[in-house]
Amino acid sequence: MARVLTPRAEDFPRWYQDLIAKAKLADNGPVRGTMVIRPAGYAIWERMQAEMDARIKAAGAENAYFPLFIPESYLKREAEHVEGFSPELAVVTHGGGKQLAEPVVVRPTSETVIGEFMAKWIDSYRDLPLLLNQWANVVRWELRPRIFLRTSEFLWQEGHTAHATRADARAYARKILHEAYEDLMVNVLGIPVVVGLKTTRERFAGATATYTCEGMMGDGKALQLGTSHELGQNFAKAFDISYSSAEGGREHAWTTSWGTSTRMLGGLIMAHGDDNGLRVPPRLAPIQAYVMIVKAGDGVGEAAAKLRDALRDAGVRVALDDRTDTAFGRRAVDAELRGYPVRVEVGPRDLATGNAVVVRRTDGSKAPTPVADVVGAVLAALEADQQALHDEALAHRRSRTVEVSTLAEAIEAAATGWAMVPWSAVGVPGEAEANGQGVTVRCLLRADGSVPDSEDEPDLTAILARAY
Repeated sequence: MARVLTPRAEDFPRWYQDLIAKAKLADNGPVRGTMVIRPAGYAIWERMQAEMDARIKAAGAENAYFPLFIPESYLKREAEHVEGFSPELAVVTHGGGKQLAEPVVVRPTSETVIGEFMAKWIDSYRDLPLLLNQWANVVRWELRPRIFLRTSEFLWQEGHTAHATRADARAYARKILHEAYEDLMVNVLGIPVVVGLKTTRERFAGATATYTCEGMMGDGKALQLGTSHELGQNFAKAFDISYSSAEGGREHAWTTSWGTSTRMLGGLIMAHGDDNGLRVPPRLAPIQAYVMIVKAGDGVGEAAAKLRDALRDAGVRVALDDRTDTAFGRRAVDAELRGYPVRVEVGPRDLATGNAVVVRRTDGSKAPTPVADVVGAVLAALEADQQALHDEALAHRRSRTVEVSTLAEAIEAAATGWAMVPWSAVGVPGEAEANGQGVTVRCLLRADGSVPDSEDEPDLTAILARAY
């Protein structure tokens, strides 16, 4: 295949930008830091949405929608929250040609406005838990934008819930973390994530605990793919989200929030992409099988159409490429770039022997296959390659992760991958030192790999890395 992309080993950031452009996934918007998601990229995001939405609803949350504009005074009610977001806020001061009586903030996240309405809707313990989610866009004025990873406007889902007890809130934040986020990332995106607790320094502004899913990218850096937060009673007290208890008293609720975004698209590219383009895990792929006519004539068109229909009847998301006025080689390159899991190539020469060629994107293998066996071969390839992509990413993470005993060793190891080091060897002063060298504590884990409740627990392990 002709070289289309900058090789990853030569310049990983350039490879990433090349792939996004050549695969027609997205483009830069007219305002610095914004992006235009093209149909090929948006189709993948729609699949992510559908899979995530199903998991969120299975966890009991309902979708709603809240305003894009939030009164500035709302953010100021929770001091840590406004302080954390102030550098990223876009503030509207004029509307309709007049100065507004109160500036409004373009939604950076919705804890405040949703908190206002939770206070209005919750009266009794019978109204709890209140489990809400919204699909929306948010704006955070980004100083160093990069498409999908950090943009001034991006798409996401944000969940917000209110509970009668701290234990219920914690259990729900963990439920979303594992049953929605981790499950989607591992079993659909094929990205093996480490699930852990953020340090106080890294947690969400206004939260009492932040849990995270961290994935390793192809260059050894970390990417935060989703977070779930316990908010304690901070927002409940700021917005008077309270309820009458069964005993007749008045209590403040315990709240959570949690979100994933189009950053997952960037993670997908960097975790699975290779020098030929994107590789989309079959369970996620909008097009799982791409039937291509190599050359028209000799019944090729009819045979290709029948294969498309048979694959569709077998439950495969399939498309037919019959653009024989465009060179086959160019079309094959485009299919590689876009990462279609399987290609089925149908040409006169193979068809004359009763075959089509099944090409697997994950390993590049090409297998002449009897036409009658193509559907079975494609189904088997899709199942095998979903697992293969996950296993390859897991092997990569393991090969680039080292266990060390000191902060200095951890910072050194973070130049090429992840370091696992005792949290007691880092601590708050060590974390600040690492940050000064571009290294962050991605999360904390217990000795058995489970998620701790607090960074004060004994014998915790810290994962340090450079990150996007």
